[in-house]
Amino acid sequence: MMSVWSHRPQMLHLGLFFAAYVLGCGFAQALAIIPGITVSIWPPGGVFIATLVLTSPYSWPWWILAGCLAEMFAQLVWFHSPLPAGFLIYVGNALGAAVGATLVNRACGRPVRLETLQEVLAFVVLGAGAAPLVSATVGSATLAWFGIESQTFTSVWPLFWIGDATGILLVAPPALVVIQYWRSKTQLSPAQGVEAGVLGLIFLGVAALSLSDIYLPTPYIIMPPLLWAAARFEFRGAAVALTLLALITVALTISGDSQFVGDPESQRERQVMLQLFLAISASSALIVAAISRQRQLALVTSRGRERELSQLVDMVPSHVWRLAPDGEPVFFNKRMVDFLGLDVADLDKPDMSRLEAVIETVHPDDAAGFGDALRHSLATGESFALRYRLRRADDVYRWMSSRAEPLRDEDGSIVQWYGLCHDINDQMHAEEALRRSERQLREMIDAVPVRIWSAKPPSGAVYFNKRYQDHFRDVIADFEALEEPRIETLLQELLHPADAPEVQLTLSRCFETGGEAAMRFRWREKDGVYRWAECRVEPRRDENGEIAEWYGVSLDIDDEVRAQEALRQSERDLQQLIDTVPVLIFLATPAGDPIYVNKRLADFHGFQQEEFDAPGETRMDRAVRMLVHPDEMPTVHQALKRSFSRGEPFAMRYRQRRHDGVYRWIEGRAEPLRNELGEIVRWYGVNLDVDDEVRAQEALRQASHKLAQATQAANLAELSASIAHEVNQPLAAVVANSYACQRWLSAEPPNLERAKKTVERIVRDANAAADVVRRIRALFKQSGEARSSTALSGVIAEARDLMADEATRRRVRMDVDVESGLPLVVLDRVHIQQVLVNLIRNGMDAMDSLEGDRILGVRVRRMGDVVQTEISDSGAGIEFPDKIFEPFFTTKENGMGMGLAICRSIVESHGGRLWADKNELQGATFAFTLPIEVKAAP
Repeated sequence: MMSVWSHRPQMLHLGLFFAAYVLGCGFAQALAIIPGITVSIWPPGGVFIATLVLTSPYSWPWWILAGCLAEMFAQLVWFHSPLPAGFLIYVGNALGAAVGATLVNRACGRPVRLETLQEVLAFVVLGAGAAPLVSATVGSATLAWFGIESQTFTSVWPLFWIGDATGILLVAPPALVVIQYWRSKTQLSPAQGVEAGVLGLIFLGVAALSLSDIYLPTPYIIMPPLLWAAARFEFRGAAVALTLLALITVALTISGDSQFVGDPESQRERQVMLQLFLAISASSALIVAAISRQRQLALVTSRGRERELSQLVDMVPSHVWRLAPDGEPVFFNKRMVDFLGLDVADLDKPDMSRLEAVIETVHPDDAAGFGDALRHSLATGESFALRYRLRRADDVYRWMSSRAEPLRDEDGSIVQWYGLCHDINDQMHAEEALRRSERQLREMIDAVPVRIWSAKPPSGAVYFNKRYQDHFRDVIADFEALEEPRIETLLQELLHPADAPEVQLTLSRCFETGGEAAMRFRWREKDGVYRWAECRVEPRRDENGEIAEWYGVSLDIDDEVRAQEALRQSERDLQQLIDTVPVLIFLATPAGDPIYVNKRLADFHGFQQEEFDAPGETRMDRAVRMLVHPDEMPTVHQALKRSFSRGEPFAMRYRQRRHDGVYRWIEGRAEPLRNELGEIVRWYGVNLDVDDEVRAQEALRQASHKLAQATQAANLAELSASIAHEVNQPLAAVVANSYACQRWLSAEPPNLERAKKTVERIVRDANAAADVVRRIRALFKQSGEARSSTALSGVIAEARDLMADEATRRRVRMDVDVESGLPLVVLDRVHIQQVLVNLIRNGMDAMDSLEGDRILGVRVRRMGDVVQTEISDSGAGIEFPDKIFEPFFTTKENGMGMGLAICRSIVESHGGRLWADKNELQGATFAFTLPIEVKAAP
């Protein structure tokens, strides 16, 4: 259904078809001259079958529907038959048109053009003969069934069939011609226009006379002008003539003056005569038009081929010429005429034949040979072939290659000579250039500082360039006496005895398999010294893949071989050096994946670099995971990734696992190697085993710590003794005076005077003790320290660097967050560093028992007019936050309880404050503030 809908015709075309069908029905009604018979000739059948022949079968339902509407309209206007009968008659007409169009299309192919006799005969037999059988049968049966005009099937069927066939022959060909030539731009020439006018007048006059019942006895007198129109103007002439004939017939029939109108008794016979007359006229005109068209097409084709042959002869890129049997030129093609600047007629000169005139155009050096060769061929009948120089129209001589063959008749006699002449001037110059190039190539091959040879496979003939031949002459005494020597034999004379068998085997295998070969061997020079050489052999194959020739080149590579050996020895020495130095060395890609480790590093870990290949994991990640101590693994991995991504040098101390499972401290360093564009090409790295050094430093640190504790204890003892000595006497006097005062007051009566004097002495001695304490405090008071405006971020960085090694050793990661743009602070750099170091160390001590991540946070920010520093840990927290700053209070086993008290004193001496808070989840935070310098405050 979609195909039918998509192929629906235009409404204009359907309207034209409707109108033509209705007019055809009116034409048929006008020719209905037999009483009781409604139709004599049926033009709508021709309109119907022509339309279906030209349109797609998918659009046929639309045309059938339009035809049905036209038929019903005609029935109402002219025929007045019962509508069911009219519909059945139309069904027969539609079936006949569909059958005829299908048969014509299959026989002639689409599109049907009616240009050949075969197409016309197919149309007459199938379209006008077979198709009406269907419409006549259905129509006759319908008329008999409905009893219209009391007609029987047998009486009306012949008239029905002939009428449908005549209508198709009269209407379908003109309709096809009109539709096909509607947009044709072909116009008649003036002579054809005059002829058509005269023919039209004659045709109208003869038709009027022959078809009337007055002047001429038979209507067939119209056939000569009808066939004249078909023969001269083909289908268009036949279509116009048949249309005029049909119109004249209608006009005379309606007026009653036609030969086909008579009394009722003879009317059926006259009706048949009218149908046969029109059918014979139409078929004859169509056949004659087809024969004329076919002859015209054959004539056009013949002329076209003649023009093509002439153009081919003129356009062929060669000179074509023809000679008479005696050698006289009779034809030159256009290219030869243009080349020589003269035609055959221009060769006619007094006292000179055409052949001699042609020989004059040949170069004087070649003219005699050309004339002798051509005369020999003319005399013997043998083919002519020669290369010579021919003068062009501009007097320039160009090389030509000519060939000529004789054309003989059935008796073997020469009828003509046909020759072809090619311009080979460029080819001759190219061949000369090729010969010159070959000489230059030969000279170059002999001059290049290599030895070259070639060999032909079947014969084994060998060519050697000059250097090879000179070499053979210097080494082989009787080289000149050798006849066609083989390459294997000659090389055998040159090669070192130890290399000869292998070379012989390689060459034999190469010649047998047709493959390439490369050999290194030592050959003997003229001084008897053997030098290293390399020979490469390759075959040259033809278009069939067969070996046409072998080529070989031999190079003196003695210096290269010795240089390579020296390089290999240098590499071995360098490798031994790298494997011997007491350093673990590795190389890595720009991404950081190890690609080489020296022997010491491989022995240290017990791994080869190939063992670090694992799916889904890079070599660097696998190496860190397998070799680095778990405590340092995240820090090392992060530092390596940062260095490799940013191109920054790497330096860190951490522990690596040895092959026996023991972790040892190493110091790893890596530096990038960059190319001239600054791009990293490779990473070079070394690992130094510093485990003994780290352990020695730890032991030294512990000893220093113990010594410091002992010194501190001794100093404290000495200080305590000094304090006791200084304070003991005033206190002892206070005690003695107190006892004396007690006795004076206990006496009966109390001796108040004595007691008063004793109390005065107690006050004096107490003031003396206070003076001692003040002097001791003045001793520790920092009244002369040097303070300056300093950026606190620098002090934080120094304290972090001081504690970095200890943090690494104790597996503590320090996260430092310093707010940017902090103002300056007036401080004593050393004292604030002591406070920071003491607080950082206390935080590390608090996390010693922690198994997970040990993170120490240092945060510095501005809080109004002060800068606040917070140091937080994730340890166990603070049990006594109110007492930890008291002197001599400690929660450590070996602590003295002075650190935090001293830190608070230092901070307070700077005008700040120090306090401690418990964290919400875990650990504690120590915070202290320092006032901003007055001039820096906003």
